[in-house]
Amino acid sequence: MENSAVATQKNEIVKIRNLVKHFPVENSDDVVRAVDDVSFDILAGETLGLVGESGCGKSTVGRCILRLHEPTSGEVLFEGQNIIGLPNTEMQKLRREMQIIFQDPYASLNPRLSILSTVGEPLKIHGIGDKRERKERVADLLTKVGLDANYMFRYPHEFSGGQRQRIGIARALALNPKLIICDEPVSALDVSVQAQVVNLLQDLQAEFGLTYLFISHGLAVVEHISQRVAVMYLGKIVEIAEAKELYEMPLHPYTKALLSAIPLPDPKQKRERIILTGDVPTPINPPSGCRFRTRCPIAIEQCAEIVPELREITNGHLAACIRVEGYDSAPKAE
Repeated sequence: MENSAVATQKNEIVKIRNLVKHFPVENSDDVVRAVDDVSFDILAGETLGLVGESGCGKSTVGRCILRLHEPTSGEVLFEGQNIIGLPNTEMQKLRREMQIIFQDPYASLNPRLSILSTVGEPLKIHGIGDKRERKERVADLLTKVGLDANYMFRYPHEFSGGQRQRIGIARALALNPKLIICDEPVSALDVSVQAQVVNLLQDLQAEFGLTYLFISHGLAVVEHISQRVAVMYLGKIVEIAEAKELYEMPLHPYTKALLSAIPLPDPKQKRERIILTGDVPTPINPPSGCRFRTRCPIAIEQCAEIVPELREITNGHLAACIRVEGYDSAPKAE
């Protein structure tokens, strides 16, 4: 049995079990299997990176956690409480603990509202403080994210992309949440600004004890900010591990292919590039067995018949591939 110190370190703030989200196809009986039986945990105070190609279901997972999309089935437990099926009144109270930073800093801000109204709106909705107190809180939040407090009287069109994203971060912090879903928060920004925003997120996490689900297809950024990383392909989690171990010793062939595409800072260094053939299959009719098999360089006949479970191969390192050494003898992941 774990001692109390270890148990505290492994305290899960979010548990996702068998999460499914299918979207109906217009004028058809088919469904888009955006998320198909996904399970993982997010530990309190950590940053869990969620990576994969565009369209793999990463953002849908994040939005299902917040119930911006209603899951088709499965469980999302926040601090032990299953939030699926909670009435709207209970869910609104819970939203104080769970917030999101959107990908597009232009589309996520209402051009008709001043920054004071934008950042102060969550406080107003939840009845926190009077007008003067909310104004003081907005000024403090803008300062926390590296902006001048007087910017609260301006409008979104007066700011650059990086400044707008800082405003979005300030809005997410307004209610002192415990969990923030970072949905591609730097992908729309210049590279130099990306570094500034990532460093800001890390500083805020240290200051407020935040927990992040950091969704991105930028593998270099994820490596920098995450303690653990989950890799997603066509609606399924295919690998989860500590960030350092995943980047140094990936097990799943899809993860290996993704990591081989990361540019090296030294032009004299060479890395063997793994080129995947074919396009990502449609989530309306995914391949049988392992969904990656149609593009996998090591696929065998059994891959078309066996749906690989996400299993713990080594301590804390899970993979869903029957070709991974030790998969057959590995204990089944909980």
